[in-house]
Amino acid sequence: MGVLHKLLDAVLFLFFLIIAVAAPLIDAQTCLPLEFFPDFLVDLKQWYSREYGDYLFVEKPAFFIGIVWLELLFQWPLSLINLYGIFAQAPWFNITCLIYGVSVFTSMIAILAELIGSGKASDKLVMVYFPFMGFAILAILRGLLPNSSKTHSSYGKRTPVPRKKRV
Repeated sequence: MGVLHKLLDAVLFLFFLIIAVAAPLIDAQTCLPLEFFPDFLVDLKQWYSREYGDYLFVEKPAFFIGIVWLELLFQWPLSLINLYGIFAQAPWFNITCLIYGVSVFTSMIAILAELIGSGKASDKLVMVYFPFMGFAILAILRGLLPNSSKTHSSYGKRTPVPRKKRV
């Protein structure tokens, strides 16, 4: 079980690292004024939108802006917490990973339903978004795995206090 934990943690660490960088620098451009960002980041997002035909970034439908706010205010801080949790082998990592995974999974259901249902998205664009669903599932599975015996926590457990004998 320890090898599975380490493998999942390595994959998720890379994913959380990408989110920790991309969310505030790229995705935030969807709902914040572009004056807050350097020109090269604005150009990068515009290039991506053209190259992959990401109409969600261009048209900015209300549900997508809501999902980006969810990402910035809830999922992004959780990704930072999860980076620390993996690095420190924190006993609460399963819980935060599960919360993150369920949140991203729910967001991706809405986004993929729009992409596939609208008929506007190319296969290339759908393939950009699908890995996020996969990472959400991995985060959920990692959150559901029991802690290994090496990382088992004693948090919340009291040490037995010897009782005094009554005379």
